[in-house]
Amino acid sequence: MVNTAKQSLALHKKYGGKLKINSKVPLRSTLDLCLAYTPGVAAVCKAVAGNPRSGNNLTIKGNLIAVVSDGSAVLGLGNIGPIAALPVMEGKAILHKTFAGTDVFPLCLDTQNVKEIIQTIKAVSPIFSAIQLEDISAPRCFAIQRLLEEELDIPVLHDDRYCTAVVVLAALINALKIKKLAVNKTRVVINGAGAAGFGICELLLAYGFKNLIALDSQGAIYKGRKNLSPEKRWLADKTNRDLTKDDLNTCLKNADIFIGVSKAGLLKPSMIKLMNKNPIIFALANPKPEIMPDVAKKAGALIVATGRGDFPNQINNVLAFPGIFRGAIDNRIKKFTPKMLLNAAIALAGMVKQPSTDKILPNLFDKRVVKIIAKTIK
Repeated sequence: MVNTAKQSLALHKKYGGKLKINSKVPLRSTLDLCLAYTPGVAAVCKAVAGNPRSGNNLTIKGNLIAVVSDGSAVLGLGNIGPIAALPVMEGKAILHKTFAGTDVFPLCLDTQNVKEIIQTIKAVSPIFSAIQLEDISAPRCFAIQRLLEEELDIPVLHDDRYCTAVVVLAALINALKIKKLAVNKTRVVINGAGAAGFGICELLLAYGFKNLIALDSQGAIYKGRKNLSPEKRWLADKTNRDLTKDDLNTCLKNADIFIGVSKAGLLKPSMIKLMNKNPIIFALANPKPEIMPDVAKKAGALIVATGRGDFPNQINNVLAFPGIFRGAIDNRIKKFTPKMLLNAAIALAGMVKQPSTDKILPNLFDKRVVKIIAKTIK
């Protein structure tokens, strides 16, 4: 494995970050100035004032996304604040630009107050065509997205919640083809009930999975458990049909699939041995997974996926969000729907014509991905 820490620090120091702003138009003459700025620009302002929708064609708004974070849940680093979150938001921006051609401005907010975050995003929203919420901790992220969806006329999506779920579902569709296991007969254990875990549960249920158990740091989530957030109450109503109240070790007995969006090292080889033969293991904690792939394979796993790029089957939401937001802008949707996300996952899975244990997702640099997914967002 390559040690990327020093190399990444050197890269960022060399370039002073990953983003810059360039002009689309040349400024070489007095006429150029008159057209791009005063007096000519007044005509553009009047046109947009008379028809605000024309801003999509006459300004940067038509291709501009805001990636918004409060720095409260950054990668596997936790609550490190807005400035420390900026390198990740810059990274999201260059991924959008490289893969989908969309322009992105990173907004790292110096507040973790739900009301203030919503007010700030609403205040700046007129210049954007979509809002991508990023690395905002649960349960606040749920309220922020819900209220913004109600109050804005542009689409809002929490990347950690939904884009991760799209890639997970796509990978599972192909993993189940290899194992020849029906969706409605599959027992799935999801460890982690934050934004990613909740979103995965939502999308798997929508696709047709029936037997899911979600766990948080207190154990299995079940109907009647006290002190649950609204989202966890929803999970309690929709999952864990046997009302299991046990820990991860017990919940994994006779399970077919483990999906971890939790912490490094939580899944032990002995736990995999409790699962049904040839289980599917998605250990997605970053940067260190719940179990390393070689250890999981040795314990009996048929297919292993992680969030890392140095192993096969990387579950990377870059396979989802550039295309999803490209489609949202191109088709001028006002709100994302579960059907769009399901269609995106199914389309992504369909790109792998012959899945294998080390190939359940298309290559990250496959240029077809963005176009195929964008067509499903309408």
